[in-house]
Amino acid sequence: MAKNRRKPAVIKAVKFENTAHSIADISNLVGQRTIVISCQIGCPTVTIPTLHGNSIAQVGDYIIREEDKLYLCKQDTFEKTYNSQEDSVNFNWMEC
Repeated sequence: MAKNRRKPAVIKAVKFENTAHSIADISNLVGQRTIVISCQIGCPTVTIPTLHGNSIAQVGDYIIREEDKLYLCKQDTFEKTYNSQEDSVNFNWMEC
C-alpha cells in the first residue's frame, strides 16, 4: 500500500466571535452567500451554507474558505491543522 501526503492548501479563515466585527469579517468571507445569525439563551450562532448543507458555527469555531467552498472547523482542530501566515492577514482573515 502506498503512503500519501496531503498537498498544502491556502485557505482563508475567520474565527467566529460574539462581535459585530467578527460578523462583518464572516460576511466578507462568504461573499454573496446568505448567512443566518441567531441567538438563543445567550448563545449566538451563525448558519453557513456548506457542501453538505447548512452548518451551524458556535462562538470559537472557524469558518474556512478554500477556493469557492465553505467549511466549519472547531478551534482545537483548526489550531492543530493550520499555521497562520501573519503577513497575509486581511480583514482579520487568517490565510493558512
